[in-house]
Amino acid sequence: MTTSTAASRPFSFLAWADQDLVLAARDVAADIPAALSLAIDLSPLSSHLGTSTWSYLRSLGSLGAGDLTVARVVEPHLDALSILEQAADAHPGADVTVSAPRGSTWGVYAAHSPDTHLDATRSDAGWRLSGSKPWCSLAAHVSHAIITAHVSDERRQAFAVDLSHPGIRRDDASWASRGLVDVRSTGLDLHDVPATPVGPAGWYLTRPGFAWGGVAVAAVWFGAAAALAQRVLDAACRREPDQIATWHLGRLDRALRAAELELRAAAAAIDAGTAAGAAGAFMAARARDAAASAAHVCLTEVARALGPAPLTFDEEHARRAADLTVYVRQHHGDRDLARTGAMLVEAAR
Repeated sequence: MTTSTAASRPFSFLAWADQDLVLAARDVAADIPAALSLAIDLSPLSSHLGTSTWSYLRSLGSLGAGDLTVARVVEPHLDALSILEQAADAHPGADVTVSAPRGSTWGVYAAHSPDTHLDATRSDAGWRLSGSKPWCSLAAHVSHAIITAHVSDERRQAFAVDLSHPGIRRDDASWASRGLVDVRSTGLDLHDVPATPVGPAGWYLTRPGFAWGGVAVAAVWFGAAAALAQRVLDAACRREPDQIATWHLGRLDRALRAAELELRAAAAAIDAGTAAGAAGAFMAARARDAAASAAHVCLTEVARALGPAPLTFDEEHARRAADLTVYVRQHHGDRDLARTGAMLVEAAR
């Protein structure tokens, strides 16, 4: 059953989606160059974050419903462009704003680990980055990236970097993942690489858009979960479901509805200007918790409802399940829920 046919029914788990984007992502599938081309075409969407945020989240969710590899390529590209726009808006006329070159493609590399260190130093020739950066997804494919680096022992700053510079070397560590197979995440070694500041020191993590970006990732999880759940609804519509089948559908509906409501509430708060600081972090945590919960429910219930056949004979379904299993691990489960609970206590005091 195609997503367009499913969406034409009176009810569908994908009724909220932009069907053109769902089909565009399905057509591109695991073709990384084509996905990057689509990312360039969708670049204007970056300006919707903060103004028409549900449109932004809906678009990313629709790509996730179509193909998670495509969504995983497009999401950081749009995130990077929105970060550049946020920096320009927050610091007009300053030397911490960057314009994306026409036709460029972007990643965002803000992960840190105790085993790696990346330093930013300033001289008369400008800023330079030297050291190592972990978890740089698609670094072999995108042209540019926003990279965070230490400007002191305690402070980090974001920088725009041209990844074609000869001072950048990508490691060749194996990529054993069975999900997001083509979205390889590697480390980068940088030596005296020119970099342009994106916002002042500390701004990247304290800006309201940091929390908003986390909600955008959650929208992708939600879209993929909805596409998985739609397979169960399609099966129930083809033949009379028994009580166990309808129980699975009830579980799927409850989880997906909760996630959609949280994403819509987050979008409304962002557009209303009430999603900054602690309120923004709490809003984002709730949306991510709900979307991650929906993803886990869908992965479990869909597998139980449909059995092994689609996981072993249906390429699109099997890839979506494997991709989502990996992607949703960006949510840290009980630790993130505990963090949400702590914010709830703080808000109630």
